[in-house]
Amino acid sequence: MATSTTPSPVLKKPVKLACIQLASGTDKGANLSHAREKVLEAAKGGANLIVLPECFNSPYGCDYFPSYAETLLPSPPSKDQSPSYHALSSMAAEAKAYLVGGSIPEADPDPSSKKYYNTSLIFGPDGALLASHRKVHLFDIDIPGKITFRESDVLSPGNKVTLVDLPEYGRIAVAICYDVRFPELATIATRRGCFALIYPGAFNLTTGPLHWRLLGQARAMDNQIYVAMCSPARVMDSTYHAYGHSLIVDPMAQVVTEAAEAEEIVTWELDGARLDETRKGIPLSTQRRFDVYPDIGEGKISFEDPNVPK
Repeated sequence: MATSTTPSPVLKKPVKLACIQLASGTDKGANLSHAREKVLEAAKGGANLIVLPECFNSPYGCDYFPSYAETLLPSPPSKDQSPSYHALSSMAAEAKAYLVGGSIPEADPDPSSKKYYNTSLIFGPDGALLASHRKVHLFDIDIPGKITFRESDVLSPGNKVTLVDLPEYGRIAVAICYDVRFPELATIATRRGCFALIYPGAFNLTTGPLHWRLLGQARAMDNQIYVAMCSPARVMDSTYHAYGHSLIVDPMAQVVTEAAEAEEIVTWELDGARLDETRKGIPLSTQRRFDVYPDIGEGKISFEDPNVPK
């Protein structure tokens, strides 16, 4: 009774992925310049797919989102509206690599709405925008005696699963930080043929030691897919202390490379043979019981994907 109605992940040829664990301060221009240096360093090391952290152009925190927010729509924005958009586009073109631009605070084009989003921009090697992802699940938590944080006090949520086609390699999915805790996004992306899940994220010193590594491995194990999680570097004199530990997980849920807390670039070559080997050895895709439970990859789903009807 098992069925599989959607394509298995396909990686057409190996791709070298780099996660840049970056320290950012209060000077947006300096943050963008530093990001460029590190992106070019990763590209010089052979990376074809480069990832920056969540809120790489600003400090992370609800107090900072409005003052650092940029207007992205209508697209393309002017340089005055979004210096970060144009900086990322230039970085991708200069590096001749695919660039998942971490995330930046985005302002709604209607200033009267006072809406802000946490948004990732993904560019191709020619500097063209391929897709954008607004963080779907907002980070609202309260762990007594440890940490209380409410993104929803300032931010509005996105409403799409974001898939991105890289013509030479295949398809990836991009989501942001807290999104990794919701397996539905990852499952849907995998059912749509993604070979990797990319999560720019900024876990903290409470949730990071508990769940950062575990969540990356869980999403990889559930879906037999590569997972990359890219954190800011830890800066203890900032108001928010990121966990660090950017990492890449293979389809067998093995952490193949992991950073420490300081600035660092971690890289790994993603290989389609590893995907195939994993899925042949433990054939989950042909053993699912959609006669017992529904396939969450079916039905009405909102996509950021030019090849999927909206």
